[in-house]
Amino acid sequence: MCRRVLESAWILGSFVLAGTGPSAWSQENLPTAPLPVVNDSASGASQAQKPAAEIPGSIFGIVVSKDGEEYEGVRVTLSQTGHGAPPARTQITGSDGGFRFAGVAPGAFKLTISTNGFVTQAVSGVLHPGEMYNAQTVVLPVAIAASEVQVTASQTEIAVEQFHEEEQQRVLGVIPNFYVSYVPDAPPLTVKEKFSLAWRTSFDPITLLAAGAFAGVEQASNTYSGYGQGAQGYGKRFGASYADSSLGNLIGGAILPIVFKQDPRYFYKGTGTVRSRTLYAMANAVICKGDNGHWQANYSGILGSLAAGGISNLYYPADDRNGVGLTFENTAIGIAGSAVQNLFQEFVVRKLTPRVPHYKAATP
Repeated sequence: MCRRVLESAWILGSFVLAGTGPSAWSQENLPTAPLPVVNDSASGASQAQKPAAEIPGSIFGIVVSKDGEEYEGVRVTLSQTGHGAPPARTQITGSDGGFRFAGVAPGAFKLTISTNGFVTQAVSGVLHPGEMYNAQTVVLPVAIAASEVQVTASQTEIAVEQFHEEEQQRVLGVIPNFYVSYVPDAPPLTVKEKFSLAWRTSFDPITLLAAGAFAGVEQASNTYSGYGQGAQGYGKRFGASYADSSLGNLIGGAILPIVFKQDPRYFYKGTGTVRSRTLYAMANAVICKGDNGHWQANYSGILGSLAAGGISNLYYPADDRNGVGLTFENTAIGIAGSAVQNLFQEFVVRKLTPRVPHYKAATP
């Protein structure tokens, strides 16, 4: 029976170990205020009386996040080059994320889009006489590497951006590595985000493939003989293997962390001596961060393992079901397995996970 639990723990551990921009906006989405009539200060003639090559135009666009959410309060600076170029002009985006420069002299220009805590973007182009130039949608990514960030965007927006990046983490670009945070002071997960991680991990194609592979090995060795052989026996083994993984994710990674207000993720340390990092990784098998940011006993993980083991008695063959004593024994084995998984996370997995952002190291 221990073999079955160890195999299930291996499945769960492998995923803990292991685990665009918006489309351009059409012109009608942007401010459509009419261009003002600009008087020639030298002759007093109206814009309509100017030579065609000198008729001013306008430049407009919209600033959004990677998820398409409009950013209000972003600084947009228009500068033009060449002889007699006018001084730079600056606008702040409105509640719809839009900006518009009217009465712009024809010629080359550059837009600089910036705000604290975000990566500055630049858009260059050439404005033709009388043209309404659409700068399209400008995506403003979060400057995650900043050591000290003061932003006009809310902390909630930054937390959402970091969470979306975490959902893309995969060892070797394939195996889910969602339950690891490389952000030392990452905000706690919301109820929705805890369920989202459990859901994504449970229904990831790699999770299903692993459950199928283990079911095949068990079928070949006639493990859990009460299931029988043939397609029906394989289906039962696959269902049991997948249920073990999904129950662990749902109970230990979402339901109990919500009840106890705890964070189910492993927080990468990354600095210090090998000894200090080793002790940190092993300790995280029995402690975790609470939603309040303080370290505490990992009730969610320990009780989640017990609960999943107890529920498994409902679908395993009668001869292979755990007694109460064996369930506690297997939970202890699972805790030891988590310590080993954390050691791999601390010293190996990050090197195998492409495009991991470089954050300031965590302090336990």
